[in-house]
Amino acid sequence: MQLRLASWNVNGIRAVSKKDDWKWFENSTYDVIAFQETKAAVEQLPESLTHKEGYSSYFASSVVKKGYSGTAVFSRREPIASEIELPDPAFQGEGRMVHLEFPEFHFFNGYFPNGGAPVTDENGNEVPGEFLRVPYKMGFFESFFKYAEELRKNKPIVVCGDFNIAHEAIDLARPKQNVKNTGFLPLEREFLDRFVAAGYVDTFRLKHPGEEGHYTWWSYKTRARATNVGWRIDYFFVSEELVPHIADAYIEKDVYGSDHCPIGLVLDF
Repeated sequence: MQLRLASWNVNGIRAVSKKDDWKWFENSTYDVIAFQETKAAVEQLPESLTHKEGYSSYFASSVVKKGYSGTAVFSRREPIASEIELPDPAFQGEGRMVHLEFPEFHFFNGYFPNGGAPVTDENGNEVPGEFLRVPYKMGFFESFFKYAEELRKNKPIVVCGDFNIAHEAIDLARPKQNVKNTGFLPLEREFLDRFVAAGYVDTFRLKHPGEEGHYTWWSYKTRARATNVGWRIDYFFVSEELVPHIADAYIEKDVYGSDHCPIGLVLDF
């Protein structure tokens, strides 16, 4: 049995659905499709965006702010169980996680927090390397990690989504210029070091070791996609028990419609 999984930060599901690029979803035959940054509650969406023929859908929406965050999963396979948000109440309310349990593994779709705006001193000057939401971001990662490790005792883990961290220098076009920017801070990268050390495998890097120039996000403001000045911050990680089942992992760089592009993972069982 082969399972094809996809993940895409759509940067607003209502906005992208109005573009020709939405045909990617309409024509998709992936077994599981995960979206991040949907920016909408289910009741705000037409049926065409909450249902896909042959699929079940699961939405996590922000209750703390409208038009913010949000995740969704469309699955051709009925999960054993489904869960919205992390169990820890401290990290609930922003719609950042959908968790489905399948016979072979636990599947997490996460829109992990970004670091937010820079911290400023009493004079209004930015404090280098400090950002308002980095403590929340790291707390969210720790809460997820603890939960995944607990579930992993009984079944492997697949986690995809926008991690808002470029792990290594190879994962962004301009690493030296970004060492004090959130998304490439030592503190953030160290978490992914620990995650990998605990036995979670970056599936794309496993299949494309040492290859440069592969990114999943490009700034709209600087029109960075035209020159491929990007960041690889969207991932499929699997716990190492699933490594023998990884058939392929890739980036769909030619799919537009968002400032991110989709990524894919193929598992054979």
